[in-house]
Amino acid sequence: MQRTRLWLIALAIGALSGCATQNVSHAPGADVSTIKTIYVQKLPADQRGIDLLFVKQLNEWGYKATGGTADKPAEPVDALLTYQDRWAWDITMYMLRLNVQIRDGQSGTIIASAESMRPSLERLSPPEMVKEVLQAALKRPK
Repeated sequence: MQRTRLWLIALAIGALSGCATQNVSHAPGADVSTIKTIYVQKLPADQRGIDLLFVKQLNEWGYKATGGTADKPAEPVDALLTYQDRWAWDITMYMLRLNVQIRDGQSGTIIASAESMRPSLERLSPPEMVKEVLQAALKRPK
């Protein structure tokens, strides 16, 4: 009886915890290694400054990154970055999912995309989530 109870508790914890997932895709023939300048388009609903986290991380890695609310940057860039963030509540608010799309600076075609989903027990801070999806989309080493 005791063993069965422990087994059911372990099963319930496993079912409730979920697991982190990451999806990445690159367009055939797309070479993200040639990207040097990136414009981060701020999501209109973003009140948490996620766009600024993208700009900061990209600049730390040596890209020339700028951001704003305009659909197109004032100066030509190699790539445009768009994103969507989703938040959830579990004692505190946390970022559940972050999607990023890297688009060609001229045509706007998506050349790379990455998504990270982190349930409550495997949550990361917003800067860590930003770094995780950027590493995947830009094929950077961890």
